[in-house]
Amino acid sequence: MTETVPQLPSGREGVPFRHELYPYDGEAQFLSGTLGFIHEALDGGEAVVVAVPSDKTSLLRDELADEPAVTFVDTSAIGPNPGRLVAVWEAWMRERGEGGRPVRGIGETAWRTARSAAQLSEMRYHEWLLNRAFAQSPAWSMLCPYDAGDGDRDALLSLSRCHPLIRQDGQYVRNEGYVVGGEYPFDALADPCDPYQEMSYTHGDLAAIRAKVSQCASDAGVSAERLPKLAVAVTEIATNSIRHGGGGGTLRTWAEEATFLCEFRDSGHIADVMVGRRRPAPDQIGGRGLWLAHQLCDLVEIRSTAERGTTVRLHMDVAR
Repeated sequence: MTETVPQLPSGREGVPFRHELYPYDGEAQFLSGTLGFIHEALDGGEAVVVAVPSDKTSLLRDELADEPAVTFVDTSAIGPNPGRLVAVWEAWMRERGEGGRPVRGIGETAWRTARSAAQLSEMRYHEWLLNRAFAQSPAWSMLCPYDAGDGDRDALLSLSRCHPLIRQDGQYVRNEGYVVGGEYPFDALADPCDPYQEMSYTHGDLAAIRAKVSQCASDAGVSAERLPKLAVAVTEIATNSIRHGGGGGTLRTWAEEATFLCEFRDSGHIADVMVGRRRPAPDQIGGRGLWLAHQLCDLVEIRSTAERGTTVRLHMDVAR
């Protein structure tokens, strides 16, 4: 069951971050929902940031006639890792919300171009994390259009669990299917593909870890120019694992279709789900390892509980 939520002025003190899912079917519904959201913003003196696939950008540009309060951004340059998106949305929000101006965002993820089930799972997790990232940002709201034309109810249900609100007929309503508080219901990590390599590590093994990963990645087809990036990410994750995960852990490496993966397991616990997703402050000491891994790798999966410890998987695309 859903309940209509009164329309409150965006930017009003105490109003929480509005995160709306907008399921649509076809171009006409896409335009009616997104343009309605944009015109609400313009009528209230708000800025708008739009990050949608290029074909949808063209549709909106044709309707808006270069409206100066609307900024179109290209997420393709960010790369395939959705773990980078919170930081760029925060940057866009600061830029467009200068002087306390309320900001609205429209962000449509290219779900149909996901390279793997793992990337699709992390895309959904990013949508859920947006609620945490902007929980204290009353001058910020986001509409997430989703092409529901294929009738995949399971996919729509999974995504709706990440959005507190759903837009229907020009209004937003509360979504009782939203996962409130507690732990996010992750998809289970797939088992490593055979054959995989495994080694235990502890203090003093960083050089051995780098050598192992570099050799396995090269054998799997990771390009020579990408190997140094992987080595930096591996060093950061292994260092964190040794320092904060009980002094050591287990490394696994394997290739899966067009991806090379390396996995670190230890007994530590990462309590802050936003670690690695926000840009570190220039004067920050420590806390950069997961940030660097997200910037250098094509995908990063993290599973961490106090009871089971932590698993971090780094994905690097293999040259096609």
